[in-house]
Amino acid sequence: MTIDVATVRKVARLARIAEPEERLEQLAKELNGIMSWIEQLSEVDTDGVEPMTSAVHMPAPMRDDVVTEGGDPQMVLSNSPKRAGNFFVVPKVVE
Repeated sequence: MTIDVATVRKVARLARIAEPEERLEQLAKELNGIMSWIEQLSEVDTDGVEPMTSAVHMPAPMRDDVVTEGGDPQMVLSNSPKRAGNFFVVPKVVE
């Protein structure tokens, strides 16, 4: 797949990125270089290779699932800058 200047211009407009016209040719070359590396990766034989989530196989640490009474609300809220009863008061983020 080759990326031309018109494609770079369209993607920049869709991404709301302001790029000067004289820079579009260079961006097209850079993106074509990236695409050629991606095509090279598709040539690698990955049959029989298990997907990895980490470079080192390490099981996630587990803790016992124990029911507790919960924390003491007064102790938990003691460092709160604002509170109402047993609740934290936070600024409104959704109108």
